[in-house]
Amino acid sequence: MSYVVLPQFDVTAENLEAFLEAARDDATNSVALEPGCHQFDVFVDRNVSPVKVMFYEVYESRAAFEAHLETPHLARFRQALTLVSEGPVGFFERVAP
Repeated sequence: MSYVVLPQFDVTAENLEAFLEAARDDATNSVALEPGCHQFDVFVDRNVSPVKVMFYEVYESRAAFEAHLETPHLARFRQALTLVSEGPVGFFERVAP
């Protein structure tokens, strides 16, 4: 089973590109540099205001996610959180496929 994290953010239109740049950096480095990170997708709903952004993160285990919390790329991403309102975060066990 995998550990899935689903954070959500509300982003104003003027902050969207800067936030997405930070999100792409975190996503790319998470998959490239963390053996326990299997997938990190960034989704955007531009049809609402503020814009909704959601991440779909898949880790090998909760321990792999906790290791992610200590990475330099996540520390960089956290600086971008001043651009958004953070929404709920879901934590799940992936049971299929």
